[in-house]
Amino acid sequence: MAKTQLGARVDEDVAELARKRAADLGLSIGDYLARLVQDDASGLRARAVDAASRFLAEHQSVFDEAEEAQQSPGGARAA
Repeated sequence: MAKTQLGARVDEDVAELARKRAADLGLSIGDYLARLVQDDASGLRARAVDAASRFLAEHQSVFDEAEEAQQSPGGARAA
């Protein structure tokens, strides 16, 4: 398939994130961006976000309990 060059201006921090993430995945920035667009257009990203939201809603109490345990003072214990 023929490739087309696109140009976009983004903040430097966004560009650096894209470079790092592409490198982590072993992709060029162009291939990484193409994957993001394909995932978005196919609805994959939306389905992943929905699944994460459902998971968090279902298990929120576990996260709340863990957070409360970390914030409570550590020395007081019942005998």
